[in-house]
Amino acid sequence: MNVDMGPRGTWLLAALLLGLCALAGAQKPDACQCSRLNPHNRVNCGFPGISSDECFSRGCCFDSSVVGVPWCFNPLPKQESEECVMEVSARKDCGYPGISPEECESRKCCFSDTIPQVPWCFFPISVKDCHY
Repeated sequence: MNVDMGPRGTWLLAALLLGLCALAGAQKPDACQCSRLNPHNRVNCGFPGISSDECFSRGCCFDSSVVGVPWCFNPLPKQESEECVMEVSARKDCGYPGISPEECESRKCCFSDTIPQVPWCFFPISVKDCHY
């Protein structure tokens, strides 16, 4: 069976597929990924007038409590533990240069070696202060 949808049908199908892909890939960030980011370091992830639901559906954070900064913004990178989610400037060294992930973990600390010239082994932060 051959169905000709025409140009309008093709565009509607493409929009539907793109929307479904966006919904499948996007996940609401953890509270710590949003609340621990300094408002002045926010990178815009939306558009003027975006709703919190639209923002979260993009996998972004939403906070309209601070004027003059983006309300829909990219979250901090996800970590294995919410206690390890923080801006690089908030890291307090828990190790020494060249520490292994295993040694760091044995100290009950967080390990992330993705950013050079910052502590890779650092103390966790309580998740009590994380909120939406």
